[in-house]
Amino acid sequence: ETHHMASSKKEAQNILEVAIVGAGVSGLGMGIQLLKAGETNFKIFDKGHDVGGTWRDNTYPGCGCDVKSSLYSYSFEPWAEWTNSYAKQGEIYKYLRHCATKYGVYPYIQFNTSITGSVFDEQAGLWNITTADGKTIQARNVVTAVGPFSAPKVAEFKGAEKFKGKTVHTAAWDHSVELEGKRVGLIGTGATAVQVGPAIADKVRNLVVFQRTANWIMPRPDRNIEEAEKALNRKTPLNMKMNRLGVYWFNELTAPFLILKYDMFKAQPEKMASSYLARKVKDPELRKKLTPTFKFGCKRVLVSSDWYPTMQKEHVHLETNAIECITEKGIRTADGVEHELDVIIYATGYEVRHTGSPIDAKGIGGASLNEKWKDGSEAYQGISTAGFPNLYFLVGPFTGPGHTSVIAYAEAQIGYVIQAIKLRQKRKLKAISVKPEVEQKFVNTMDFRSEHTVWKSGCASWYLSPNGRNNTLYPGLNAEYRMRIARFNPAEYVLTASNGKTVKPKVTDHISTGLMAIKAA
Repeated sequence: ETHHMASSKKEAQNILEVAIVGAGVSGLGMGIQLLKAGETNFKIFDKGHDVGGTWRDNTYPGCGCDVKSSLYSYSFEPWAEWTNSYAKQGEIYKYLRHCATKYGVYPYIQFNTSITGSVFDEQAGLWNITTADGKTIQARNVVTAVGPFSAPKVAEFKGAEKFKGKTVHTAAWDHSVELEGKRVGLIGTGATAVQVGPAIADKVRNLVVFQRTANWIMPRPDRNIEEAEKALNRKTPLNMKMNRLGVYWFNELTAPFLILKYDMFKAQPEKMASSYLARKVKDPELRKKLTPTFKFGCKRVLVSSDWYPTMQKEHVHLETNAIECITEKGIRTADGVEHELDVIIYATGYEVRHTGSPIDAKGIGGASLNEKWKDGSEAYQGISTAGFPNLYFLVGPFTGPGHTSVIAYAEAQIGYVIQAIKLRQKRKLKAISVKPEVEQKFVNTMDFRSEHTVWKSGCASWYLSPNGRNNTLYPGLNAEYRMRIARFNPAEYVLTASNGKTVKPKVTDHISTGLMAIKAA
């Protein structure tokens, strides 16, 4: 009997309280807050060799963030070491490693591990998680934090395999590819391209930029942060917090001009962006090519102060004819011209997941999340979906940022998930699963509100799923979303006790989860 008790205890010790998939900004933030809340029985699994996610993997020239550093950092860890108001990739990666070290998260991370699937055991109330190398991990709660930018989008062009030169994708940059003095083709003019182009333009012999759609561009008000300011920030963290607050509320106030589709909100920003283009590009022919034909904000608004100057360099050519095919020597466009190239750079973005699950999850009754989401992903508050207990998503459906930092969404969600986990522990529940009608009501609200947004005003963008629905971005203010999820409400969930019976929420549940919200914040 003693031996049986010992083996049961050992088995229980092997069961994780929380398994987190992904060690990027969200997953790392989740780990830090679990430790702050006193939870040590968790593990973060990541396919890479270090923390950082997209900021670890994206090392293309010019890579940086288009949200100010003060806001693109954890609210609990302002950093005095930023060298610019808009940080470059290397510094963000360094910052995330600094956070992982400072808060002691590294021992809880298992690197070089890909999660392939997860099956919920209804009897035990556990998730059985499988890894690519065939191992099984058991966890009471699973948090997916895989992020939207983890898989490169490889555009398919006829004849791509025939090209005799070098090809490279911005999301998997090959540093061995020599650009100095080469004839380079850049496919794409989106957020990545406007960073790569200016960064490589002065190195290459000539640069041909293949544009399918012109984008709205606003200047990037970047500046160097001098040593005196850094010293002040180190001494006075309140200074950094106030700066962050100022940037946050500026973004919130400008949100309607980015998000809503009505002309009264579009006239001013379109006028500003058009004026910026007119000031920077004097050639009317080039200016026409660089003028967007869709409403401001329908696609991602780009932030760059060096794209327009780059496009006017003598050895840079903007090609607006469609790509017909790729040849042995380069790229042939629809007008029959063959552009001879040594290197082709694909700045074609990422496969943003609109359908299917980030992990192949099987929930109650063996239901497949891939099947449930085959026409589009849906989740209550972007965090939980009916039939899949104790499974939570960070920056899930409907909760991407349309106007501000993704961290402002992720931190609020982390607080919410911790409340749910603590409630399950306190009440000794086997499962917590959102009620289908609660989820559906939220989804209907998101769909209704999305109809008023500029994302549904007629252009094709990565925000929309193949059937034209926005299940990516949050159609509202971040402050409003944070209020929505400040407190986990057990009445919106089916609570299953250890004996398999459904139990009702207690009044004290609301009080304790409210306190957890304050602590997590």
